[in-house]
Amino acid sequence: MRTTININDAILSELKDIARQRRRPLREVVDETLKRGLAASIPTGKAVTLPKFDIGIKAAYRGMSLNQLYDQIEAEDCLKVAEE
Repeated sequence: MRTTININDAILSELKDIARQRRRPLREVVDETLKRGLAASIPTGKAVTLPKFDIGIKAAYRGMSLNQLYDQIEAEDCLKVAEE
């Protein structure tokens, strides 16, 4: 199948060098390289468990987004100022 792709100049140069050294057409070298890349196993990382720290957030605030938390704290601060 014919297709057009953009290849980085440095990579294309390497592929051409390999094709020249092996005395094979560039398309075969590109095809072989792509097959090897697709067949390579993708390493899966181990799950990372991060420590949890109690930072003193009220139970009512847990599960809120940062925007909601900011709005709530700002509203409470406004009430404190108004009560003074």
